[in-house]
Amino acid sequence: MTFNPEHADFASLHIDSDAANQLLQYLQHQPPEVLSRVAQSVSSEIKQIISHNVQGLIGALPSEGFTVQVTTDRDNLAGLLASAMMTGYFLRQMEQRMEMEVSLMGSLPLNHDDD
Repeated sequence: MTFNPEHADFASLHIDSDAANQLLQYLQHQPPEVLSRVAQSVSSEIKQIISHNVQGLIGALPSEGFTVQVTTDRDNLAGLLASAMMTGYFLRQMEQRMEMEVSLMGSLPLNHDDD
C-alpha cells in the first residue's frame, strides 16, 4: 500500500479546533508532485515495519488460512491511520539518523555501551 497524492483530499479536511492547524494548511497548499515525492522517499524497510504494526493493531491472521474482514467506525479508522503515519515519521527520522551515523563512523555499531 502506497500513498497516492491524487486520492489525498487535504482540501476537504476540516479540523474541529479553535486554533488553526498549520500543518493542514500547509498540506492543502502543496502540489501533488511534492506529496508524491515525499511519499516515495520512504524505504521498503519502513513500509514493512508499518505494515507489520498495522496488522498487529487489527489482529491480522495469516492470509493462507483465513479471510479477515475488519469493520470499524470513522473515528477509530482515523486513529489507526494517524498511528501508522506517526510511526512512519518516527521510523523515517530514525532511518535518517542511522544513515548519518553510518556516514560519519563508516559503519554502524551493533550496540551503544556506555561502559
